[in-house]
Amino acid sequence: MSENVEKVAEQLDKVILDEEGKPLSKKALKKLEKEQEKEKRKQETAARLAAEKSARDANATDCSKGKYGKLPLNQSQERTYQRRERIEDITAERAGETIHFRARVQTARATGSKLCFYMLRQRNSTIQGLVSADDEQISKQMVKFATSIPAESIVLVEAKIVKAAEAVKSCTVQDVELSIQQLWIVSEAVARLPFTLEDASRPEEIFAKEGAQFSRVNLDTRLDNRIIDLRTITNQAIFRIQSGVCRLFREFLTKQEFVEIHTPKIISAASEGGANVFKVSYFKGEAFLAQSPQLYKQMCVCGDFERVFEIGSVFRAENSNTHRHMTEFIGLDLEMAFEEHYHEVMYLIGDLFTYIFDGLKTQYRAEIETIRRQYPFEEIEYPPKPLRLEFKDAVALLRENGVEMGEFEDLTTENERFLGKLVKEKYGTDFYMLDKFPLAVRPFYTMPDPSRPGYSNSYDFFIRGEEIMSGAQRIHDPEYLEERASAAGVDLDTIRSYIDSFRHGASPHAGGGVGMERVIMLYLNLGNIRKSCMFPRDPKRLEP
Repeated sequence: MSENVEKVAEQLDKVILDEEGKPLSKKALKKLEKEQEKEKRKQETAARLAAEKSARDANATDCSKGKYGKLPLNQSQERTYQRRERIEDITAERAGETIHFRARVQTARATGSKLCFYMLRQRNSTIQGLVSADDEQISKQMVKFATSIPAESIVLVEAKIVKAAEAVKSCTVQDVELSIQQLWIVSEAVARLPFTLEDASRPEEIFAKEGAQFSRVNLDTRLDNRIIDLRTITNQAIFRIQSGVCRLFREFLTKQEFVEIHTPKIISAASEGGANVFKVSYFKGEAFLAQSPQLYKQMCVCGDFERVFEIGSVFRAENSNTHRHMTEFIGLDLEMAFEEHYHEVMYLIGDLFTYIFDGLKTQYRAEIETIRRQYPFEEIEYPPKPLRLEFKDAVALLRENGVEMGEFEDLTTENERFLGKLVKEKYGTDFYMLDKFPLAVRPFYTMPDPSRPGYSNSYDFFIRGEEIMSGAQRIHDPEYLEERASAAGVDLDTIRSYIDSFRHGASPHAGGGVGMERVIMLYLNLGNIRKSCMFPRDPKRLEP
């Protein structure tokens, strides 16, 4: 007898008696144990068969079988050439059509066991969908499946367009909704979201209301989880506008016969002649990350390209943790030979900005309105021809309003903003040019003003009281350039190739560099440059 049976026998012979009232023998106990095991197996088999029957019955009554589930991994196994729709193209005029499209599940909300409401999203467009059980086409099992899909999963949908009984205000497409007929998971979100897109998309004004109970997603949390944050329709709109600024910049200059160039970002000397430069190891020596394409733009003008521009990264090793500074940003740079006066270039740049602002207003109206819903702002005001002020007149305006500053003193950030407010009140514009800066506050290659000692042929452009562009006429005479560089403490050997490029004849020229992210930040009044940079870099952030 096995050890287990002996133990059972030892326990049972105390309590189990035969018909005569005598304890069962060990042989009888063993027989009893076998009978009990047989009955247990019989019960388990019956339960399994019942479960299988129940499953068969459920499948038999699932009228949606084959209309939902999880698709196999897409390895480009086949092409069906099935037309896929864009949410923004779904209109009330198309009511009754059956369409197919792929989207993300932003939210899934069940109402009982027969109805599930969806918010489906593509890029910066959202639409309401619903899965409604009717026991003929859509089953309760399909509704249960729809409810179980995690937020941010990607699904493939077949749906019928239906006119909405009332406006769906939570979505960008408000006059129709979708009656979902088929629902397939393409890619399931398996990780827990760091925050919901509803929390990340709430209008700022909600948090100012007394008693607001909503969660606020702070900027650092957004940037730490940038991939999720970029999915909000507001960020989709911001970075489409960013793309638009670059496109309009390129478009205008190309029409003005500029040539797009691409210059080195690893250089042998600090391009601005200053200390705020990143050093990098370069084989057995060292190099620097370019602070601007300044020197190369000028060299291209000397190479008879005459009009050039570049869109590229700019690096500044400034330990500035402000709302408008970054250690890497995108520069929109241009350089141009002029005929008689650097104002030819300055006013062309003014027309360039007008072209960009007009283009954003007419071509990106939907994106602007999307952003305004979360970050309310007043659109900038600007005249057809930009306002030009001279630096001395700006100083006089500030002094008239109680600001104490020297004639050749550079503007502080605070004074810049105050000046912007004064200009808006006096001239009715948020955008203007400030000309004739003091020579002492400009780079060594800036041309001095020949008629007013202490000033220079240089200019800045401003939006809402903050600088977005700095530019000037450049010194194109090599001897004079050496003199100015030496006075600024620049080692001439480190810029020898730059100076030598002017020794074979150089046209008078001027240009400037625009901080692309600053333009977006100030145009949309976002308040922080990190909101207008996809993956910002500052003294405290190198990831993601």
